[in-house]
Amino acid sequence: MGDGQVRVDAVVIGRNEGARLLACLDSLSGQVRRIVYVDSGSSDGSATAARARGAEVVALDLAVPFTAARARNAGLAALADDPPEFVQMVDGDCAVQPGWTLAALAGFAEHPRAVVVCGRRRERFPEASVYNRLADREWDTPVGLAAACGGDALMRFAAVQAAGGYREDLIAGEEPELCLRLRRAGGEVWRIGAEMTLHDAAMRRFGQWWRRTVRAGHAFAEGAALHGAGPERHWVAELRRALLWGAVGPVAVIAAGLIHPAGWLLLLVYPAQMLRLAPRGGAEWAFFTVIGKFAEAQGAIGYWLGRWRGRRRGLIEYK
Repeated sequence: MGDGQVRVDAVVIGRNEGARLLACLDSLSGQVRRIVYVDSGSSDGSATAARARGAEVVALDLAVPFTAARARNAGLAALADDPPEFVQMVDGDCAVQPGWTLAALAGFAEHPRAVVVCGRRRERFPEASVYNRLADREWDTPVGLAAACGGDALMRFAAVQAAGGYREDLIAGEEPELCLRLRRAGGEVWRIGAEMTLHDAAMRRFGQWWRRTVRAGHAFAEGAALHGAGPERHWVAELRRALLWGAVGPVAVIAAGLIHPAGWLLLLVYPAQMLRLAPRGGAEWAFFTVIGKFAEAQGAIGYWLGRWRGRRRGLIEYK
């Protein structure tokens, strides 16, 4: 979009996304002016295919530890020579829905203080596995004023630049952290009811879901360490729940069971919690929500151990 119209560009990040990347780039055709694709060491010809689709390709320097935040910033930097008014951030495993850009711009017009507008991200194949279904439910956040967006969102380019972009040392949770800083600067984040993207989590195995949930726990701990003392109490509640159910609870059960055999009955608090949550989202969601707290606690404790040792953890990948 340009030549008198609102200037909207896109930053796509990815590595070895194959056909998913091509679908992503094709979905942006006609919706944005420029597409910058930031490639993180693909070996499947993604960079060549992206150029053939008309995208500008940035090869990320892999001599520096990779983070998605660093890739996003590299894409934003490539747009700075002819900056747009708005930039669509999108992951390479997502396809942008037809009409999304116009719907998002209408959202900005309706909410003048908005600096980020996001919509409904859906899983492309929710029927493929319980883990994809869980991801699809995770994306279905309430419409209205929001605290944060995910990896896909339309943003005011100047506001993101003024905020310093994404924090490059975060291995997870970089979007909520950026949104927090944007809100502190007076901006607003809005979720509208429009269809935004189709995402392909491609989670078929329990181990993938577990690693993804460990990553969430790491993000909770690091986010709370960075901004938990602020008025937003960034991710403090999520961290507290993860530690209560995923670490303190198991220790308490084991201690009670060693003191007296009847103490093992405390284990029943976990199925009881599942029963309490089931009316809200179904038995499947309740089960994985409860056991997911063990993975979140693992991620949080891993973050603290790494911090104590003076080491930053590398990526926690699930694909």
